[in-house]
Amino acid sequence: RDGVALASLAGQLARQAADRAGRPVRVAGSLPPTGGSYRPDLFDAARADAILATLVDGLDSYVDLWLAETQSLTDEIGAVRRALGDNPKPLWVSFTLRDDVEPGATPVLRSGQALNEAIDAAVSAGATALLFNCSQPESMGAAIEMVQRTLAQMGTPLAVGAYANAFPPQRADARANEELHGLRGDIDPPGYARWAEQWLALGAQIVGGCCGIGPGHIAALRDAVDARGALHPGFGE
Repeated sequence: RDGVALASLAGQLARQAADRAGRPVRVAGSLPPTGGSYRPDLFDAARADAILATLVDGLDSYVDLWLAETQSLTDEIGAVRRALGDNPKPLWVSFTLRDDVEPGATPVLRSGQALNEAIDAAVSAGATALLFNCSQPESMGAAIEMVQRTLAQMGTPLAVGAYANAFPPQRADARANEELHGLRGDIDPPGYARWAEQWLALGAQIVGGCCGIGPGHIAALRDAVDARGALHPGFGE
């Protein structure tokens, strides 16, 4: 009962803030990993079903779309789809990528699954956007490029995008959601905007900021978006 009430309050506050903006602003209902960020090994389907159903129940009256984010493995998307049922609002799916992939290598999910599996999961769930978030900015470009190419071959018109974090690379055995992380000195607002400009040049239509990305970064990002006309700027954590 408290979970539904708290989720409802969060949605209500977000809706009120969006309505005060003086321009159209969409509210995304965040559906996070239920076993802990970056820990696909902690995913439990029954527990996920209960947590996600609570969030959907509390948020549904206030949000314009659903954002399943920081997903480490494709089974998490199945749980999101079960929780949403026949909910008609658009679904955006966002996966997080491993930090320890060598430069030039193909990015993979934190579960080790290939990007093709992520694409299949998003398409099967009826997603309208496929994103990558809460990962190193260095990983995003290759992921965007591969996904764009694969979707074009499939003839599937999903929007693609990214919103990175400002953390140093994280250990695979880090305890879920129990550590405070320092921030990279090179990811200041101008530095982050330069990364976003690369993603936009590769065809990203949605860009934003995740953990460690603040208002100054988003202001710089807004300028980069305005210069290229991306579709949906500014969503992030």
